[in-house]
Amino acid sequence: MLRRRSEFFVFLDGMRAKPEEEQREEPPQSACEEYLQVLLQMKTTSSDQFDNLEKHTQWGIEYLDKYTKFVKERSEIEINYAKQIRNLSKKYQPKKNSREEEESKYSFCRAFLVTLNELNDYAGQHEVIAENLTSQIISELSRYLQDLKTERKTHFHDGRKAQQHIESSWKQLEACKRRFERDCKEADRAQQYFERMDADINVTKADVEKARQQAQMRHQMAADSKSEYSAHLQKFNQEQNEHYFTIIPNIFQKLQDMEEKRIERLGVCMKTYADVDRQVLPIVGKCLDGMTKGAESIEPKADSKQVVESYKSGFEPPGDVEFEDYGQAMKRTVSNTSLTNVKETKEKAGGKSKGKLWPFIKNKNKGSGPEDFSHLPPEQRRKKLQGKLDELNKDIQKEMDQRDALTKMKDVYVKNPQMGDPTSVDPRLAEIAGSIERLQSEVQKFEGWLAEVEERMPSKSDTHRKSGLYETQNSTITPTTVNNNCAQDRESSPDGSYTEEQNSETQVKAAVNPTSGTPEFDDEFDDEETLPTIGTCKALYPFEGHNEGTIAVAEGELLYVIEEDKGDGWTRVRRNEDQEGYVPTSYVEVFLETNAKGAMTYI
Repeated sequence: MLRRRSEFFVFLDGMRAKPEEEQREEPPQSACEEYLQVLLQMKTTSSDQFDNLEKHTQWGIEYLDKYTKFVKERSEIEINYAKQIRNLSKKYQPKKNSREEEESKYSFCRAFLVTLNELNDYAGQHEVIAENLTSQIISELSRYLQDLKTERKTHFHDGRKAQQHIESSWKQLEACKRRFERDCKEADRAQQYFERMDADINVTKADVEKARQQAQMRHQMAADSKSEYSAHLQKFNQEQNEHYFTIIPNIFQKLQDMEEKRIERLGVCMKTYADVDRQVLPIVGKCLDGMTKGAESIEPKADSKQVVESYKSGFEPPGDVEFEDYGQAMKRTVSNTSLTNVKETKEKAGGKSKGKLWPFIKNKNKGSGPEDFSHLPPEQRRKKLQGKLDELNKDIQKEMDQRDALTKMKDVYVKNPQMGDPTSVDPRLAEIAGSIERLQSEVQKFEGWLAEVEERMPSKSDTHRKSGLYETQNSTITPTTVNNNCAQDRESSPDGSYTEEQNSETQVKAAVNPTSGTPEFDDEFDDEETLPTIGTCKALYPFEGHNEGTIAVAEGELLYVIEEDKGDGWTRVRRNEDQEGYVPTSYVEVFLETNAKGAMTYI
């Protein structure tokens, strides 16, 4: 029995010695705790870095989105600005009417039109800026933002996954450690119990054997826990090393690369933002150069000459005003239009408040005028007729071109019947032929009117007549002169105004018919004293005289002059006892009596 007990103690000593040797291989308890604290600190630091990086990358994405919104608002501003510029240009574009043709004559109007057109092109460049900002920056950044968010989410997902994996391995290591610790304590307690049982002489051999087996089993469990703990520790150290030196640095590197790409992309967009404006600068410069060139093309002298050419009437200026010798014995009555002795005229009127006739009343019957432009002065009428002839010739040429084209088409149809019916062109050819015939008749009509105007244009050599001409004409005056009203009348308002397009033109020439007998005034002159005749005149042109205070005359008609031109361009004449009024001085050839006006002649 003693031999068996000694053998058991030798076995137990061996069991004790083995754990002690293995224990010596493990670090001390204090060193273990420090190591665990370092691991915990590294784990906490990694988590904090992920949180910081997550906040920073989110801020970077928001900043990129902020810049995208900035560019988008700039693009909207450019679009609205271009729209307003186009509306401004359209607002001040000349309207398509008769005034447009008038404005196109002047260089300053053409220069302003060039400015409006260039301004429209300038607005187009701002639209190009908006379009390029949208396509090159806004669209690109919007797509990049989506990719950036996806990439960031992937990186942080990988980081969280690695963090969860190392934390899971740490928990497994902790569990193995606690199990090993528990098994070791259980083995010590079983060993102590076996020793107490073996030292007690009262304990049976079976109980001692049972305690020994229990101690052996506990020591085996402790050895197994130690092996498992050692394996998990080694595995955790490898995973931890890989986590902190490979996985996490790679994720951080990817996040750093992502951040650098974001910053680089933002810089590229900022450069593109400037390049978009720089790309349109050459065209904008051309627009401004066009405006400058248009402004430099303005010719003040040419414009003023154009005004003179547009409103030149063709009339000759009136002759000099003769001296009125009131020392002569001839009795004269001052007219209502005389610039002198106005008070005497009012006294002779008997103090009546009835207004005097004044020939400068604005014509209220303005309109387009007759077809032959007979309402215009000779020079303006000639220009209008010439312009009408040019238009008719252009229309004839256009119709002839259409006729030639249809004739060729008909020839093709004749040679190739499968291409069309030749007779289908005949109605159109007949219509064009009738149109050409009509236009040619119009041309002949306007050419006749133009020839008539050119024949009647006064020459400068006829501006002054000598007194002997009056005596020759005076011998032919009879009371029975026929009053021939020409079919092509020329009418002028007493103030010399015509239609709206020719409101600066001078008066058109007209004619009169003298009659015998002492004249009496009509209803407008009932209150005034009858004026004596101071000469005669012959009408060079017809004059209808629709305005108040005027009298209608026919071309070649002879009339008596009762009041000469006072410098206002009107001469007062009398036809018979109850017909008298004003006619344009430039429409008549005046022959004053020698004793009244020194035998001066006016045209």
